[in-house]
Formats: sequence, C-alpha cells, structure tokens
Amino acid sequence: MAVDMKQTIAQAAKDLLMDKSVKRLTVKDIVEHCHITRQAFYYHFEDIPALFRWMLESNIQHSLLEAQSASSGEERLRSLFVMVINSIPYVKKSMESNYREEAERIISQYFQRLFQQVCDEEGLYQNCTRFQVKLILRYHCQALLGLFRSWTDEDTKNLDQIVHTVFRLMTEGIPPTEGS
Repeated sequence: MAVDMKQTIAQAAKDLLMDKSVKRLTVKDIVEHCHITRQAFYYHFEDIPALFRWMLESNIQHSLLEAQSASSGEERLRSLFVMVINSIPYVKKSMESNYREEAERIISQYFQRLFQQVCDEEGLYQNCTRFQVKLILRYHCQALLGLFRSWTDEDTKNLDQIVHTVFRLMTEGIPPTEGS
C-alpha cells in the first residue's frame, strides 16, 4: 500500500501541535517525528506555511465535496460550520505557534474564496458592484472568524439555530424589529 507522504507529514505536524503542545513548530521536529529526511519534507512542501495551506486546502476540498451534496445553501453553510468546529482544536494550537499570522491569513483567504464560490453559485448580491461584493464577503468572513474564535460548547448545542441565523444574515439580511 502506497504511503501518502504529504498526509504523513501533515499528521506529524498535527501530532506535534496537539499532543506535544509544541509552541515553535520546526521542520526538524516534523521530520524527526515521521522519520523522514529534510529533503523529503522539502520535496513535498516549500516550508511550514505551505504545509498549513495544503492541510487547510485538503480540509476545505473535503468539506466542499460534502457540501455539494447538500440540497440548500443553508445546509452547505452548516457543512462549513461542522468542518470548522472539528478543526478548532488544531486551529487554536496553530494560533499558539510561531505561525499565528500566517495561519490567520490563510484561513481568512480560504473563507473568502469559499464565500465567493457560494456567492457565484447561488447568484447572491447581483445588484451590488464588485467592490461592494468584496466588502460584504470580507465582512462576513471576519464576522465568522470572530464567532469561531469565541466558540463554546453551548454554541455547538445551538448549531442549527446559529447556522440559520448566519445564513439569513448573509442572504437576506435581518431587518431591525420595529420600535428598536
């Protein structure tokens, strides 16, 4: 059976971040953990941020495939939430590492790309200019990142209600109630 070396390297990085609570993740740590040479690491990845990008891209691709089978935009958004919730422990650990800024930038870029794809597929914001759409998507992206930064177990219990509310905010807007 062929070994997927990229997956092996990614698993080593996860293990080091989660199990060993490494604050300063290095290529040396990774190659020692998965018993490969530095050259093998650099054959597959340019550097650790490239590894993080690949890991995130793999998760997103998997989530997009799952989401595409969903029958509605709200169900696709729920799939994104589930993927992020399952990734929170890894993301928090990467935010505690020496690659915090890079990890935040990568996550933000992928959220924006994902939202743009959904926006295009669903035909959202057709009456807006390109500038307005970029601003709206950036706003939603940062709002969700903020939501996930403070995510709690109680939020997980209320996942369906949160997804429904966020979906309405993103697609319909929720007008203020009268008298507010």
